[in-house]
Amino acid sequence: MADSIRIAQYFYVETPHQPGVGAAMLATLRDAGVNLLAFSGFPSGRKAQIDFVPENAETFRAAAKAAKWKLVGPKKVFLISGADRPGAVAEIMTRLAQSKINVTAIDAVCATGGSFGAILWVEQRDVAKAAKALGAA
Repeated sequence: MADSIRIAQYFYVETPHQPGVGAAMLATLRDAGVNLLAFSGFPSGRKAQIDFVPENAETFRAAAKAAKWKLVGPKKVFLISGADRPGAVAEIMTRLAQSKINVTAIDAVCATGGSFGAILWVEQRDVAKAAKALGAA
């Protein structure tokens, strides 16, 4: 199975870095019927940054507006999936390195059934060049 690499929209919210904030945000989206393709959270100074990759941007925006979240975005991110194998992510990173594209961040995981997935960020100015290097659909 060939890797699937596509560009998706993501949004982020800066929140207090406190227990339960992410859970409450995810519950808000669940209750609004928002399906997420990816979700990532990490500390950013004294706050946290929560990244959301919604299946439907308009449904997500409506839920975020109702919750009075201060959204940043949309921005572009790469969603990658494929058959798990040694070096799967190394192949992706090598293609970007050969094209002189710096990776801002990447999170990759393996899943049951022998597959892997990743979410990969580059500078927004590099999205088109990275898409070409990766053969993104």
